Amino acid sequence: MNDTTEHQKKAVILLSGGLDSATVVAMAKDQGYACYTMSFDYGQRHRAELNAAARVARDLGVVQHKVIGLNLDGMGGSALTDTSIDVPETLGEGIPVTYVPARNTVFLSLALGWAEVLEARDIFIGVNAVDYSGYPDCRPEFIEAFERLANLATKAGVEGNGFTIQAPLQNLSKAEIVKAGVALGVDYGLTVSCYQADDEGQACGKCDSCRLRAEGFTAAGVSDPTRYF
Repeated sequence: MNDTTEHQKKAVILLSGGLDSATVVAMAKDQGYACYTMSFDYGQRHRAELNAAARVARDLGVVQHKVIGLNLDGMGGSALTDTSIDVPETLGEGIPVTYVPARNTVFLSLALGWAEVLEARDIFIGVNAVDYSGYPDCRPEFIEAFERLANLATKAGVEGNGFTIQAPLQNLSKAEIVKAGVALGVDYGLTVSCYQADDEGQACGKCDSCRLRAEGFTAAGVSDPTRYF
């Protein structure tokens, strides 16, 4: 760690390897934070997004990138952790089967622990409530509730050194997110958004995440670097 980093404010950022989280890292860096990124090997369908997260972390010059192993596939209940459940390729009603039970609650809890160790006071997450799949743990109400929990459940919070959960994409459309990232120099060719990407990170072009990503680039008038199989 150099002297400049030592005197910067620190942020822990959840980095999945997708478009949204890469944009959030660039935003935090632009705001002057020393960025510490965290990804999860949680039993998801593919490792392509973890490889993408590592690429994005290197490209954006984070201070440290940490990968935490979990076993959410041991619980199942989601098309992203149970290969016996097909990833839907058409729009349906209600919360889709790609929702992973309690995922953002678990991820934010671990980010909170690392933030307390680092003496960071800001945790960034790339949730969005505009162009998204309808997951309950992406809503503003959830983020607000978790911030209250963070400040009740930690030594730092009790002692008055509270945490802020930053969700800068919360009210942006996917097109606005793409435009913001391009302005900050994000290389979206490094990212993977597809729920069922292959080992090379190539996308299916059919799942909900692929659809939202493609629509975002089109609406933004930006060339889409996504590779499809």
